[in-house]
Amino acid sequence: MLHLNKVHHIAIICSDYQRSLHFYTHVLGMRVLAEHYREERLSYKTDLALGNDYVIELFSFPSPPSRLTHPEAAGLRHLAFEVEHFDESVSELDALGIHHEPMRTDEYTGKRFLFFQDPDGLPIELYEQ
Repeated sequence: MLHLNKVHHIAIICSDYQRSLHFYTHVLGMRVLAEHYREERLSYKTDLALGNDYVIELFSFPSPPSRLTHPEAAGLRHLAFEVEHFDESVSELDALGIHHEPMRTDEYTGKRFLFFQDPDGLPIELYEQ
């Protein structure tokens, strides 16, 4: 058996790099650790952090294929982020004009959560601390 320490990062390929970079940094509040433009691939590779933790590797590629279905396609189903102040976070989404599904309650933990989407339709979950 492998002895894994933690999730190192999540890789996301976006269709519009500037739009997605703005979303992940200005809406979700992540910080750019490193940004590299790879001329030979016409591609960006940017490392994003949440607090002090490296979380997302944001890639751009020319003409990536679209996601087939939402959210039950094979592969990554959604990203989930824990928030300390759930109601304030929902209000912030509303203030930014970001559409989200109605709040639900986890039947096992009693915690509240909801889903919204990044610019490419990737499902993102906010989960109450």
